[in-house]
Amino acid sequence: MLSLARRSRALPLVAAGALLLAGCGSSGGSGDGGSDRQAVAAFFPLAWVTEQVAGDDWEVTNLTQPGGEPHDLEMGIAQTVDLEEGAVVVFERGFQPAVDDAVDTVSEGVVVDAAEAVALRSLDEQHASHEEGSEEHAEEEHSADDGHDHGDTDPHFWQDPLLMADLADAVADGLAEADPDGAASYRSNAADLRTELEALDAELTAGLADCERDTVVVSHEAFGYLERYGLHFEAIAGLTPDAEPTPAVLAELEQLIADEGVTTVFSERLASPAMAEALASDTGVETAVLDPLEGPGEGDDAGDYVALMQQNLAALQRANGC
Repeated sequence: MLSLARRSRALPLVAAGALLLAGCGSSGGSGDGGSDRQAVAAFFPLAWVTEQVAGDDWEVTNLTQPGGEPHDLEMGIAQTVDLEEGAVVVFERGFQPAVDDAVDTVSEGVVVDAAEAVALRSLDEQHASHEEGSEEHAEEEHSADDGHDHGDTDPHFWQDPLLMADLADAVADGLAEADPDGAASYRSNAADLRTELEALDAELTAGLADCERDTVVVSHEAFGYLERYGLHFEAIAGLTPDAEPTPAVLAELEQLIADEGVTTVFSERLASPAMAEALASDTGVETAVLDPLEGPGEGDDAGDYVALMQQNLAALQRANGC
């Protein structure tokens, strides 16, 4: 169920920051309704959905800057002021602790929590079909995670387009609560977006239906929601890209690559490729990039979630002989 709450709390630092920004000539909008059409999203997939549903009349601020790693986001004064002034705030509790704390402390708008709006998968579900050895590998690699506690669920739901459509419905409800006059428009936009995301889901289903291999080795465990398309992902690190794998995990992955005929070890755009490159070198396979879509991409399709997912599809097809 979606939880939409209005929270009014004071934070002296935010008030001081707001006065400082105003004194420096910040363009905060004109009239009393200046913040009425300002939405804030915590990181790229949430911002993209919010933009699609809100339409051109809303300004959507992404708290995670391009090139930034969302797991490690720290809230500065300007970001905290944006959060306080947002009429709608879209975040995912448990993914970015600094954002969670700031939402609880300063948010005065309608809050849309993606962790409640979509059906997150537990880690047990994520590995339910793995062999016993793979489950041991998952437990070992997660034990090396350093300080990012995602609980017992995998937060990377945006790899599933249908869950993104569910988020769009929740965002439409949040926008409608903030702006009842626009409710019909927001829900129509969400319906249109669902149609587009269902088409992407069908493309992924068809594109990954007939692959020579179904095992994919990636840098960190951000792709588990793609397993419903028939793939099986093994990660070097755990749920966060800066986790350090143990020697036992690396040895198991080397054996897996040999046994399964894996051709490619995938690194990521926002994280160091060193671990993936070292494993690929040790096993004599190629490296390529698989984007976890935690931040916007590069080039003409930098801000297009659908295009970035299609790029990932093409990379998986090349690596797995689909």
